[in-house]
Amino acid sequence: MHPEMVGITSKDLAVGIQSSGTAPAGNSPGANAQGNPKVPQIGQFVRYSGWPELKESFIAGQVKAAMLTAPMVMDLADRGVPARIVALGHRSGAVIMVRKESAYRTFADLKGKRIAIPSRFAVDHLFVRRLMKEHGLQTSDVTLVEIGPPDMPAALLANAVDAYATGEPFGAKSEMDGYARILYMTRDVWPTYICCVLTVHEDLIKSKPQFVQVLVDHVLSAGHWLDHSPSHRTAAARIASDKAIFNQAFELIRWVMERPSDRVTYGDLRLMRDEFNQLMGLSLDAGIIPHPIPYETYVDESFMRNFRMVNIKLEEDTR
Repeated sequence: MHPEMVGITSKDLAVGIQSSGTAPAGNSPGANAQGNPKVPQIGQFVRYSGWPELKESFIAGQVKAAMLTAPMVMDLADRGVPARIVALGHRSGAVIMVRKESAYRTFADLKGKRIAIPSRFAVDHLFVRRLMKEHGLQTSDVTLVEIGPPDMPAALLANAVDAYATGEPFGAKSEMDGYARILYMTRDVWPTYICCVLTVHEDLIKSKPQFVQVLVDHVLSAGHWLDHSPSHRTAAARIASDKAIFNQAFELIRWVMERPSDRVTYGDLRLMRDEFNQLMGLSLDAGIIPHPIPYETYVDESFMRNFRMVNIKLEEDTR
């Protein structure tokens, strides 16, 4: 979904985490910026330049865990890559943006228009496909253009596209700059939307199951912590905006966390079979998955079932 990734390296493990505003549960606090005194340390981030690099590192075993998109993991597992989803990274967090002065009020109004998507494997693409189906549009009724999310706001400003679908914070960027508005939020029209998922190599599950459990415990606990208090979201936004993590302006990440507060949610990162089956159906309809893939092929629920809450203690900076 987002073109800039970071990895986490430690003595025993490298973890790849996407660098975006929508998945702070994946980087807080179980794996955070080295040297930040506010954040408990178990690893160090290493930045990746894009999805292909992170995916190839995962396939090669150089990265043992990663935040990847769910359809990407389905495809990898189906092709024999030993990948298993062990937790969600966030819920909701995708938007469709249009120019503020545009006349578009429903997705049907985008018939004949150019819509930017991050990639065919992005769940934002499936979000667009879902809305197309709901509004009676065929593939030939719109032109889908693959554009990196950081370039989408500028493309909309230049009228190179009429709308774009992306995960945050690249929707909030054009909204905050004053020239775009939200046409759709996943939280309003797709309540069970899932995208980024914590994915681990099977060999890590076999060789270090206790470590994987600690990782899952921290991700799920960070999600509960994030949604418990507005001040927690502000603190997380300040950590996530650090150059070593998302490298985005604090005010932009804070905008995503607060406008509205359920723009992206983290409190329930459980794995739900029905939700993945729905995502599988959309992936099949979009042609990005060639055939149904059994849930057990790409998901391991055992760590979620054995989850124990971790007490999250961070210095809260609400400035």
